[in-house]
Amino acid sequence: MTAGAAQAAVPTPPAELAPIPVSLLVDLGSGQVLEQRHPDTPFLPASVTKVMTAFVAFEEIDAGRLPLDRVFAERPETEKEWFAKGTNMYLTVKDRPTTRDLLHGIMTQSANDACVVLAEGYAGSVKAWTDKMNDAARRLGMTRSHYNTPNGWMDEGHTYVTASDMVKLADAMIMRHPDLYREFSGHKRWFWHGQAGDVAMRSHDPTVGVVPGADGIKTGYTREAGYNFVGTAEREGRRLVMVLAGSPTTPVRDAAARALLEWGFSAWTPRHLFDKGQPVANARVQDGADLNVPLVANREVHATLPKGSKAKITLSVHYKGPLVAPVRKGDEVGELEIQVQGLTPGRVPLYAGRDIGKAGPLDRLRNGLINLFS
Repeated sequence: MTAGAAQAAVPTPPAELAPIPVSLLVDLGSGQVLEQRHPDTPFLPASVTKVMTAFVAFEEIDAGRLPLDRVFAERPETEKEWFAKGTNMYLTVKDRPTTRDLLHGIMTQSANDACVVLAEGYAGSVKAWTDKMNDAARRLGMTRSHYNTPNGWMDEGHTYVTASDMVKLADAMIMRHPDLYREFSGHKRWFWHGQAGDVAMRSHDPTVGVVPGADGIKTGYTREAGYNFVGTAEREGRRLVMVLAGSPTTPVRDAAARALLEWGFSAWTPRHLFDKGQPVANARVQDGADLNVPLVANREVHATLPKGSKAKITLSVHYKGPLVAPVRKGDEVGELEIQVQGLTPGRVPLYAGRDIGKAGPLDRLRNGLINLFS
């Protein structure tokens, strides 16, 4: 499948990025990288680690294993170690926060103690929780990242991520858990009424309320890591995700974040390809009640072009086939590759559009006749 002609010049990234060693901007609707600098170089995430802690919680909540109203109690040892240590909810053993309280503390306040209380209270220990974080990273294909702590506190470099991996995580958080993402991300303020008194929590997100469409996700800072940020914004159904790492100061990071998002929307334009859930192609199915299954995307799909470009677009579908029945609706089974002339191709995941059960005797007879006469 191809469309268009005439390659256009690639836009120049904003000058505000110059002092930042690691940067990445991806359009989730096309999977195309619009800007990158050292996207696969590991860096210390600091509190950006908490994005994975929130994601693991989202997975457990939507699986029905972790109720939002579950009540947690802090261990005395945890209070002694984490009370007022870095950014905090100031939890005490007398408090009874719910899952919802802890997630607000983690995502808005970046509360170190909330991460540990959640990890110990749900998984039994920090080690058991970070095992869940690393398992989630493996399942998401985050091949160059590792978690040793739930909150990003300094651990001699045992916790590290890459920008490419963080985009995968942000994509999964937003697309798999949209309701939870909206509930806990992108809030500038939140109040916790605890035994230590009312704590007014404030997000350090440099884009929410400033860049139209911005709704998260997480900042991070330690002396070793510098100033980091994983951010995202959506306008007219088009969502961009960016990662900045190692910024020397808060103002440098914040100016770069705002400039990069605005550049992503103004210097690039989408060309619509498929609606969310619209069949993109059919995949062959072996031993199934049907011979084919439609492949669909879980998002609106477009090609991303430099503004004013009429460059040729080539589409190709990739899957390891034939698929073997049974196939469940929603299984990720392939990807759509979007090649814009002159640019690195983007890839969007494709999912089975419906269930395909194993073939019974009548199904095999019908399928055999179809194959015979097709």
